[in-house]
Amino acid sequence: MRNKYIEAYENAQIQDKAIPEFRAGDTLRVAVKIKEGDKQRVQNFEGICIARRGTGTGETFIIRKIGANSVGVERIFPIYSDSIESITVVRRGRVRRSKLFYLRDLRGKAARIKEIK
Repeated sequence: MRNKYIEAYENAQIQDKAIPEFRAGDTLRVAVKIKEGDKQRVQNFEGICIARRGTGTGETFIIRKIGANSVGVERIFPIYSDSIESITVVRRGRVRRSKLFYLRDLRGKAARIKEIK
């Protein structure tokens, strides 16, 4: 049982953000605010969403991309974080699972996901 005041506060936080509909298998572009000293800039992180978990303000999603020298990079983002400026769905993937952790073991063409047309 959650406290009704905490729940009301969390619902107010959620209503301010416009989050697109996405799920595991979709390729996302997340614009993240990065603070360097006294300056602030926006950097895009683009990759495949491999998992979503949690509910309410504690909901998170994991994005995986292949970085330099074929090194896999994963980041966990809270959906309602203030550091996220925008989330864009680049393409929708056709998968049959909600968690795609098996992609960690695949390389190259084997790690491709079909697109929903």
